[in-house]
Amino acid sequence: MPSSSSKPAILGGDPIRTRPFAPRVTMSQAEQTAVREVIESDVLSAFIGASGKFFNGGKRVTDFEAIWCQRYGFKHAISVSSWTTGLVAAVGAIGIEPGDEIICPPYTMSASATCCLFYGGIPVFADIDPDTFCISAKSIATRITPRTKAIMVVHLFGHPAEMDEIMALARKHNLKVIEDAAQAPGVFYKDKPVGAIGDLGGFSLNFHKHIHTGEGGVIVTNNDDLAQRCRLIRNHGENVVTGEDPAELVNCIGSNYRLTEVQAAIGSAQMNKLDACLTTRAALASHLRQRIDKLPGLRAQAHPEHGTHAYYLLPVHFNAQQAGLSRHQFVKAVLAELPKPEGFEGTALTEGYVKPLYLSPIYQKRIAIGSKGFPFNLAPAGWPDYSEGICPVTENLYKNEMLLCPVVREPLTPEDMDDVASAMERVLEHAAEIARTVPDSGTLFTPVAAAMDTNVR
Repeated sequence: MPSSSSKPAILGGDPIRTRPFAPRVTMSQAEQTAVREVIESDVLSAFIGASGKFFNGGKRVTDFEAIWCQRYGFKHAISVSSWTTGLVAAVGAIGIEPGDEIICPPYTMSASATCCLFYGGIPVFADIDPDTFCISAKSIATRITPRTKAIMVVHLFGHPAEMDEIMALARKHNLKVIEDAAQAPGVFYKDKPVGAIGDLGGFSLNFHKHIHTGEGGVIVTNNDDLAQRCRLIRNHGENVVTGEDPAELVNCIGSNYRLTEVQAAIGSAQMNKLDACLTTRAALASHLRQRIDKLPGLRAQAHPEHGTHAYYLLPVHFNAQQAGLSRHQFVKAVLAELPKPEGFEGTALTEGYVKPLYLSPIYQKRIAIGSKGFPFNLAPAGWPDYSEGICPVTENLYKNEMLLCPVVREPLTPEDMDDVASAMERVLEHAAEIARTVPDSGTLFTPVAAAMDTNVR
C-alpha cells in the first residue's frame, strides 16, 4: 500500500486502495431452509381480515413476533409490511386527530414526519442535539402548544436519544411518545431496550438495515390497548370492531400492512445474527474512531455514555477551517483514494445526510392531502414555522459538518478501516494543495447519491 504521505490520487497519485470493499452478504443456508419450509407448506400468508384464529397471522408471523418479545422483554411485537406502515399504524393507535400536532426531528427519513399526515396530524419540527443527532428535549420544550399530542423520537444512526429528559417532558405535558428505532435494533438506553421506553415504537426490516426481510418492520409496545389498535390498523380493523363503543372506532380504518410467512421466516433466521452484527459494528467503529480522532478537523461521534449504539452508520463532525479544505473537496479526495462506490454499503464516506425535512416542498407549499392545504390549514396562521433557520443545528450539520461512514459493517475488518483512515490522513496532509486545485462545486455526495452509485471523482 502506498504511504499516506505520497501524492493524493485526486492530484494524480496512486490510490490507497483499488480492491472493492467486501459486500455485505445477509442470506445464508438458514434463511434458505426457512423459506423452503414455508414454500413446502404452501402457506405464504395466513392472515384473514376478519375475526378469528388468523386475524393476527400464521405460525411464522407469530413466532417471529414472539422472538422480539422474548429477546428484549417487550410485552407486544406486531410485525408490519414496512416500518413506514408501522409508523402510520403507531400514529393512528395513539388517537391522532385532524389538527393535532406531533413534534418531530427534521434530520431523519421523511416517513418519520409524513406518518402524521395520514390522520390529519401536523408535524412540528424541533432541533436535534449536535452530538447524539437525536431530537433535543430542550428544543422540544419550545415547540409544545395546547395542540401538541405526541413526540416522535428517532434514534438516528443507531444512537439512543436522551430518553429520560424526553419522557420527563412528555409526562409533564401528558404527551404520547413514539420511538422510531428503525436504525437501532438491539440498542439499550440505561439498560432499557429502545422502542418501548415511550408508549410504542419499532424497527425497520428494510434491505439496508442490520437484519432484514427485504421490506418489513416490527412495532413494539408494553401497552395492551395500543397493541390491539396497531393490530386493527394492520389488518382491516373495520371488519372486526363491533362499534358498540364509539372509541374503538377511532382510526380503526385499516389496510393491509401485513408481513408474509416467508418474510417472517427469514426474519426469525436473521434474528440469530443480530448480536454478532452489533458486536462487529461496534468494534469497527471503535477502531476507525481511534484513527479519525487524531486527524485535524475530524471528530467521530462518541460511543453513548448511557447505552449502546447499533452503528447503522458512523457519523463524523467535519471542521473545514481546521481541516484546511472544504467538506466537498475532502469527500471527493478521500473517495478518489478508495475503490469506486458500488452502492450505499460500499461507500466509505458521504457528506450530509438528508435535507432538513421542513425544507421539502410538502412543507414549504403546505400541500399534503387534497389541494386545499389539509391538514396545514387547520393550524393557526403562520404556524408551524417551516422557514429556513428554525433548526440551526440541523442545518449546519447538513450544509457544513456532517460526514457519514457506511462501511463500519460486516464482513469488513479493522484492516479495511485502516485503509479508510489512511485515505483521510493522506488527503489532510495535502489539504492546502487540494484546496487550491480541486473545484469546490458539484452535487453533495449523500447517502442517496451513494445508493445510486454516483461517480464523483
